[in-house]
Amino acid sequence: MKQDKFHGRVASKGQECNAAGCREPGEFRAPGPRGAGFDGPGDYRWFCLDHVRAFNSQYDWFAGMSADEILAAQHPAAGWATETRAFRADAGVDGVPRWADFSDPLDAIGSRAADIKARARGRSYAAAGDSRFTPREREALSVMGLAGDADRVRLRKRYSELVRRYHPDRNGGDRSQEARLQRVVDAYQVLRKAAAFA
Repeated sequence: MKQDKFHGRVASKGQECNAAGCREPGEFRAPGPRGAGFDGPGDYRWFCLDHVRAFNSQYDWFAGMSADEILAAQHPAAGWATETRAFRADAGVDGVPRWADFSDPLDAIGSRAADIKARARGRSYAAAGDSRFTPREREALSVMGLAGDADRVRLRKRYSELVRRYHPDRNGGDRSQEARLQRVVDAYQVLRKAAAFA
C-alpha cells in the first residue's frame, strides 16, 4: 500500500468506497463497527475522500463514555498514569522483591535468591519425575515455591503467606503484583485438588 498527497490516503486496488451508492475507490480508512481491543486492531471501513470527510465530521470519539471518563480522557496528562512494563517497580521481571518491604537491602536480595532456589527445586522435582504430582501440579508447586514433599498444611500456610504478600489491599493499593497474585491463586486451585494432598 502506498501513501499519497492526502494524509491517510492508501492506494489499494479493487477497494470500493463503503458509502451506499458510491463507486469511487475506497482510499481512506475509518473505524468500523468493531473497535480495536484485546482481540486485535478491529474492523475498518474504506471511504473515498468526500465520504471520509463526512464520516470524520460526524464521528464521536466520546460515544458511550460517562462524564467522568470524558473528563479523564481530555485531561492533559491522559494516558500517562498507566505504567508500562519497563517502568514498573519490578521492570516486568517476575519475582523481584519490592525494596519497601525490607529494611535491609541484603534481606531483599536474599528473598530473591530464595525464590530462585525454590523455582530451581520445583524444576529438579520435575526432572526427577516425582510420581506424586502431574507436570501441571509440579509447575504449580514451583509457582508456590514449595518442595515436592509439602503437605496440605504447608500448602495452605504458603498460600496464605503469598496472598498477604501480593494482595493490593496489603500493599497500600499497589497493583503491580496482581499478575503474580493471580498465578499464585491459579496454582493453589490446581494443588488443592491434587491427589497427592488428598
